[in-house]
Amino acid sequence: MFHTVLVANRGEIACRVIRTLHAMGIRSVAVYSDADDGARHVREADTAVRIGPAAAAESYLKIEAIIRACKDTGAQAVHPGYGFLSENVEFARALAAAGIAFIGPGIESLEVMGDKIRSKNHVAGYGVPVVPGIAEPGLTDEDLISAAAAVGYPLLIKPSAGGGGKGMHVVERPEDLPATLATARRVAASAFGDDTLFLERLVMAPRHIEVQVLADGHGNVIHLGERECSLQRRHQKVIEEAPSPLLESMNDGGVTRARIGEAACQAARSVHYSGAGTVEFLVSDNAPDEFFFMEMNTRLQVEHPVTEMVTGVDLVEWQVRIAAGEVLTVAQDDVVLEGHAVEGRVYAEVPERNFLPSSGEVVLLDERGIIFTALADLDSASPASADPHIRIDSSLQTGLEISSDYDPMLAKVIAWGPDRQSALDKLDTALGRYTVLGVGTNVEYLRLLINDDDVRAGRLDTTLIDRKMPSLTFRSAGDAELMAAALQFWVMDEGPDGVASPWDTVRGWRLGRPAPWRMSFGLPGGDLATVAVTWQSNLDLGHALVRVNDGPEYKVMVLGLASSSIDLDVDGQEFTFALGSFWEDYPREGRPQNVYVGSGGWSCGLEVLNRESRLARVLAAIEREVGAADPEVRSPMPGTVVSVSVHDGDTVEAGEVLLSVEAMKMEHQLVAEVAGTVHITVRTGDLVKADQVLATIHADPAADNAQDPAADKSEPTIQDPTHERKGA
Repeated sequence: MFHTVLVANRGEIACRVIRTLHAMGIRSVAVYSDADDGARHVREADTAVRIGPAAAAESYLKIEAIIRACKDTGAQAVHPGYGFLSENVEFARALAAAGIAFIGPGIESLEVMGDKIRSKNHVAGYGVPVVPGIAEPGLTDEDLISAAAAVGYPLLIKPSAGGGGKGMHVVERPEDLPATLATARRVAASAFGDDTLFLERLVMAPRHIEVQVLADGHGNVIHLGERECSLQRRHQKVIEEAPSPLLESMNDGGVTRARIGEAACQAARSVHYSGAGTVEFLVSDNAPDEFFFMEMNTRLQVEHPVTEMVTGVDLVEWQVRIAAGEVLTVAQDDVVLEGHAVEGRVYAEVPERNFLPSSGEVVLLDERGIIFTALADLDSASPASADPHIRIDSSLQTGLEISSDYDPMLAKVIAWGPDRQSALDKLDTALGRYTVLGVGTNVEYLRLLINDDDVRAGRLDTTLIDRKMPSLTFRSAGDAELMAAALQFWVMDEGPDGVASPWDTVRGWRLGRPAPWRMSFGLPGGDLATVAVTWQSNLDLGHALVRVNDGPEYKVMVLGLASSSIDLDVDGQEFTFALGSFWEDYPREGRPQNVYVGSGGWSCGLEVLNRESRLARVLAAIEREVGAADPEVRSPMPGTVVSVSVHDGDTVEAGEVLLSVEAMKMEHQLVAEVAGTVHITVRTGDLVKADQVLATIHADPAADNAQDPAADKSEPTIQDPTHERKGA
């Protein structure tokens, strides 16, 4: 067995691998870029080595830096996690040449399964069913366009070297194919260094079902059941579960499970696979007994915890043991699926803004939900916050800066129950108590999704999220949330105890009626709100009459105030909110620039307004009222300009695409809000900050004159201070 293993990854997967290495008594080595100096995986490892600057190409993807770190620390083996170099055959070769074990499959497996075209043709020769399509090396755009009619529409463009949904595009009409191919090639070349594409028939009502396999170097191959990963957004998984509700609902589900499991094992045998791997299949909801091979992921999957929770098998431990040459002692008959497990991926993104990536500093973290755990639970033998059937794989820590340098996934919340409904209920409870403030997340969205009627009934397919999204209603900051944000400062502003001047108090003492204490906030979307607090002079501090803007007056009592939360009674209704604050400068003096409020998995950032910033918000609101569109095109997040569609001085129309910015593995198109002459200030390849002006449009006077302000009350795009701060 190895005595030292280097983990060539970052984030939650690095933390998860290190956890098992510690349990096995193996010394762990972390690597980190400049952006991850002080990160959680660095802190949890036995030792850590810096490997380069923030850019992945200069750090986590730099093979020679990883090998040098192995030699410097005496690491005998490397666990690659997933992503980065986990499926890179050149990395495996370099490790072998250096005498370092690769905790993953052999060269043959990586070569065959790493090429989506080759793997599809390869497994078909071993009797594994594949989706109809065209998959040949070296196909040009013209070749693909010519073959598309035979494949049939709608079809799916896939990158041969791809994975994780990156670069996949749906095409429904022949006229859309040429432009979509150009985009797909650009994304594939940028992400994988290979722009080879192929086409597949798009299976209608598709379900994504994958099978976990384990194989050793002695000829033993088993599967550990299937996972359902049909709930996807932009071809990236959001919710995963084991076992599949589709197979569980079938009269002969056990037979189908055995068939699809054997097909996965056959795919593994065909390349003499060793280690943990996943074979992905596409299954039509209309014909659930049929399944088609999509690809084999020659690594650990993000969603592996759900399999571990229903089988009791530590997949990372077996990866290490198999790489060390041990025999797989788990037989197929030993694999029993107990209960049901569901996983929700926590992303740094804003679902209500088309899943725009978010960035910022984590100012409050309570992943186990101590803030929102009922007092009765705290006295029990097993409080909800310590439930062994709730697992959280995370890399988050207070003070962590979330940037656009890497993938937006922050953590995973996994819940187990004796059946599917109880597992979903437990996950909903865990997500409701999960709190991260300072960066926008999709936690509220996950709760909406797992409580959808179709999801609860197991009626899943890979297009469900797209269909459901328009009908979802997202929470926004209301009066109670705004009062919570303000009252923490009202209480702290109370003057000194004892004899003091009546002018040194927030109680508003004066001759006659007390004057209200006021605090103004900038809301996401550009609006503002002012909270006015009047102390009830006949009661102790904490009792007040509170009004938000020109709304009703509430009788409010502050029941409790801690550094991370506030408890309120508002007209007889009790609320608990998590609280966080952000200061741009150190040392922290005066009021913060932003405050954060959260509960039930939802959170919101509010800009603390001074006189100048409040005036700016008022003027912006006036412009919106008269229908003025913003001539400045700003980047919604930090990222890289990947394409510029127009030239400086071109005449553009409203809605025309000007340029694209890529961040966190996603490409975002920025469009003109008004017609006119465009002035471009960036070039392809430029790194840009959040809220940076990338283009300015000098509006066409004729268009301005033709516009009826009263007829168009549309709101221009306004940057959300919750998630995009200047310089973030």
